Amino acid sequence: MGSELELDEARARFVGLYDRLKDELLQDPVFDLMDEARRYVEEMLDYNIRGGKLNRGFSVIETYKLLKDGEDMSEEEFFLAGVLGWSLEWLQVCLLVLDDIMDNSTTRRGQLCWYKLPKVGSRAINDGVFIKGSIHKMVKRYFREKPYYVDLLELSDEIALQTSFGQMLDLVYSHESERDLSKYNMPAYRRIVQYKTSYYSFYLPIACALLLHGEKPENFTDVKNVLVEMGILFQAQDDFLDCFGDPEVTGKIGTDIEDHKCSWLIVQALERGSDDQLKVLYDNYGKDDPECITQVKNVYKELDLEVCV
Repeated sequence: MGSELELDEARARFVGLYDRLKDELLQDPVFDLMDEARRYVEEMLDYNIRGGKLNRGFSVIETYKLLKDGEDMSEEEFFLAGVLGWSLEWLQVCLLVLDDIMDNSTTRRGQLCWYKLPKVGSRAINDGVFIKGSIHKMVKRYFREKPYYVDLLELSDEIALQTSFGQMLDLVYSHESERDLSKYNMPAYRRIVQYKTSYYSFYLPIACALLLHGEKPENFTDVKNVLVEMGILFQAQDDFLDCFGDPEVTGKIGTDIEDHKCSWLIVQALERGSDDQLKVLYDNYGKDDPECITQVKNVYKELDLEVCV
């Protein structure tokens, strides 16, 4: 992966691409943006995109570097890998903006969720759609003449659809009219996470790097399977942080318990709990009440789930 200094320099180069890609979008004649609209779009992009960990996007560059097997990346290769990386960060932001609305979240990345700003509100729905649409403009600008352009579009569209399906499963399981803890088990959890998290967060960055290197991602099934498992582990850790993490560190206030989410913690508690503990969970899970939330967390602690992930 290179020395720490090399990684820092590469990350800085990647971050530096953001302003260029944003400016190209703002100046695209297809939008004919008036000054007020231009300022709004720029603020919307900066507010939501800046401050992320950039793991998905930077993974494209680092994976492509590994595929080069010791050869130096040219400026063009780094730039193209960076564009694909930022397209994934754009996708991540689109999903987060919309997810925060659906989950009625309060904070994201240490600040109020975009839709929570008084001047934004429900406009955030269209903003999420706009961000998603702008990804195609970005990719088309730099890849439409590449032999793998169609493969790239089909890959991104398929995974976007799979991610939407995962979000749908998540919402169906947690919807008030469908709330039933007896449906929460590890196969259900894995199915939700595989579609909602693993494909776009872990598989898509690697698949993009493979396409950029002239490979066919479908020839790397074993790699995809490993990445899916990594995504499930990542989501289990994220579920833990939602419950026990410090909002000052994680940048968001967890709501999985009151939202009746099918999380790793509740699935494990249902599998391990005694009859008395299960009664506590059934009586309190999914209720937006501080005492009920505390009761659920106490069961987690009794089962040592606080130290399991």
